[in-house]
Amino acid sequence: MTDEELEAMHTRKRERLLARKTKKIRTIQFRRTFWILSACFVVLLDQLSKWAVVEHVIRPAREGRSGYSFIDWYQHTPSMSPYTEIHLTSFFNIVMAWNTGVSFSLFQDTGIYTPYILIFVALGITLLFGFWLWSAEKHFHGLCNALIIGGALGNVIDRARFGAVIDFLDFHVKGYHWPAFNVADMSVVSGISLLMIVSLFFETKTRQRYRKNNKKRRDFQKFLRERFGI
Repeated sequence: MTDEELEAMHTRKRERLLARKTKKIRTIQFRRTFWILSACFVVLLDQLSKWAVVEHVIRPAREGRSGYSFIDWYQHTPSMSPYTEIHLTSFFNIVMAWNTGVSFSLFQDTGIYTPYILIFVALGITLLFGFWLWSAEKHFHGLCNALIIGGALGNVIDRARFGAVIDFLDFHVKGYHWPAFNVADMSVVSGISLLMIVSLFFETKTRQRYRKNNKKRRDFQKFLRERFGI
């Protein structure tokens, strides 16, 4: 093989490597953009659902009129409406509940500084999951992190505006009520649950299969050394 042919071969190899690297970078950029947009979508969906319930379900039921538009709702923060309950089915109500604690109305009424503490805690958790999102290698992991981030930010917005989170979904059975929650809570719980399920049941099997394959490879290499001195 001549020098020109060797040079051409190396050039083609470098071009293939560069093309693969460029494709990988573009894939990573696309996924990160999709994850960030997914988190933004969760925030928007959460805020729209809260606005719709407060201004077009609860307020008409209490005052007989519709409330602010979505834009006006942000420009003029309304006062905190008292608890309201609208029965829809034998197991589901729409309620107007203000949660000063964490998700699903836990740890409420622990002090006047609780909303500020929870805001900083939520922002810290958001930054942590944001780092994991940015460094995620699998699309599924990045999407789960986006669900968690979007849900956390949705509730942070409520705490910054009202000092409490709007909860409106109330499921109950025979008088026993599950703590009221919202779209942001569902997003956070879904993201964390999916990550835990995959980590416990699917990735564990993958690691076990990887270790098993490594053991077989080591045993085969040992056999070659002992039998043929390779």
